[in-house]
Amino acid sequence: MHKLKKLLKSLLPKTVRQPILNFYHLLVAVAANLRYGFPARGLKVIMITGTNGKTSTATLIAGMLEHAGRNVGVNTTAFYRYGGQTVNKKSSRTLEDIFVLQNMLASMKKAGCEYIVLEATSQGLDQNRLWGIPCEVAIMTNLTQDHLDYHGTMERYAQAKFRLFERRPKFIILNRDDQWFDFFNRSRAVERKLNYGQYKSADARITNVKLQPNGSDCALVVDDKTLNLHTRLAGTFNVYNAVAAALAGYVLGLSNEEILAGVDSVAAVPGRLERVDEGQPFDVVVDYAHTPDALEKVLSAMRHLTTGKLMLVFGATGDRDRGKRPIMGETASTYADRLFVTDEETYSEDGAAIRAAIIEGIKKAGGQSKVTEIADRREAIAAAFKEAKKGDSVIITGLGHELTRNMGGKAIDWNDSDIARTLLKN
Repeated sequence: MHKLKKLLKSLLPKTVRQPILNFYHLLVAVAANLRYGFPARGLKVIMITGTNGKTSTATLIAGMLEHAGRNVGVNTTAFYRYGGQTVNKKSSRTLEDIFVLQNMLASMKKAGCEYIVLEATSQGLDQNRLWGIPCEVAIMTNLTQDHLDYHGTMERYAQAKFRLFERRPKFIILNRDDQWFDFFNRSRAVERKLNYGQYKSADARITNVKLQPNGSDCALVVDDKTLNLHTRLAGTFNVYNAVAAALAGYVLGLSNEEILAGVDSVAAVPGRLERVDEGQPFDVVVDYAHTPDALEKVLSAMRHLTTGKLMLVFGATGDRDRGKRPIMGETASTYADRLFVTDEETYSEDGAAIRAAIIEGIKKAGGQSKVTEIADRREAIAAAFKEAKKGDSVIITGLGHELTRNMGGKAIDWNDSDIARTLLKN
């Protein structure tokens, strides 16, 4: 089947290629469901879509359900888990090959999983890779620029995400504070739709937000009840992720005690504000942020937790949305005190050209005096560590949990946290 897909790509013009390829994916999805007997039927599937926050929200939901004694299978960008075993993923691919995904769902069902938590990507939805999987709860975290190399426009990107809500899930949970809220609020739920945010008109209102180095607190008011949430994940954006997770538990019928204890039970998410501590006098944090919005949120969160300089080691991925590179440069220049621009993953592109696009944005924001360009990622991280002093924070973004990186079309072993630990020890 992969040979047929490659043949279609080589023969068809770009203007007609994607619809035909999507139909091909639909046929493959039907075949995979038939092969494994529609394994998701009868399970309660929670799907999370959005540009940022999917993995953290999915991890919080899975942790909450597990803490409440439910048998859960979870598949995220960073890992999958069921039957008491967690497997970290090597690549950044969220949704596996359709047959692999259906086989995984069959294994989860065989392991006794009652609940399934899945990230639903725009490409996965557009390509029908989730066909045949029922949706109990559909969650939208936010929508900001990403994947325009695939979708072309933000409107098409949003429409691909909207396909999740056209499936008529039993429950829908939307971010009221997101700029695309009205677009997604057109959706209809079979039983109930809830929106959350700091707007007074939100169905579930977030109040009394308190940010601390070791987590975040807020009050969530829904149906005249107040839930005092605590998450061990730092930053305002994780307050929103925790609220989305709590509301998923709420509509699924968990008690208030199960929701609160379950959200608080999740100590960390792989590659998301992941702290690396080898006794150094400055903070080191690894994060998957690879969009302008995610980068802004991470830097804003760390600004509140940093008494010295905020130092950033970052780059951008090749063969992906090129338009966001200068925007990321502008964002970095606005929020960070010191910038080390380096290679992330080049794929088939020239790393120097990628870095130049980022630096163009930095210069536009007037931050050229802040930047040092070092192509070698290990050397860039080492340079940031050498310069960092007590009270400073070094943020390493882009790869997060990943265990490999693609350089020139070749995957090599790499993990930012491991590299950082090695450098700090030496």
